[in-house]
Amino acid sequence: MKALVVDDSKAMRRIVGGILKKQGFEICEAADGKEAFDLLTDPETGPVTLACIDWNMPVMNGLELVVAIRGRRDLRNISLMMVTTETEHSQIVRALAAGAHEYLIKPFTPDGLKEKLILLGLNPEGTS
Repeated sequence: MKALVVDDSKAMRRIVGGILKKQGFEICEAADGKEAFDLLTDPETGPVTLACIDWNMPVMNGLELVVAIRGRRDLRNISLMMVTTETEHSQIVRALAAGAHEYLIKPFTPDGLKEKLILLGLNPEGTS
């Protein structure tokens, strides 16, 4: 399975990507929503199972990316998880209403991310 980690922080991409790699995912990265959308619509990228998306990014923010992905029939099977510092209930509702499946608030633990994967039906390595 392939996961796309979208965050303008290289350190955060490395952290999330590292956790996902340990769970058996192949990782690709993008520094903003537009770069992520371009990757997702490039046939050479291959199918992506999961996208972990930060909210606050330049060029195209995470919410705009979720809306763009959900607007494409060929991308609707991707599980979308917001991984962000946005903690207001109204923001969480907006993201879920736009088409995100899960919402993980930074800072988080590796176990917190694994729990979200289980909720998405993307069981981590070694979990039945």
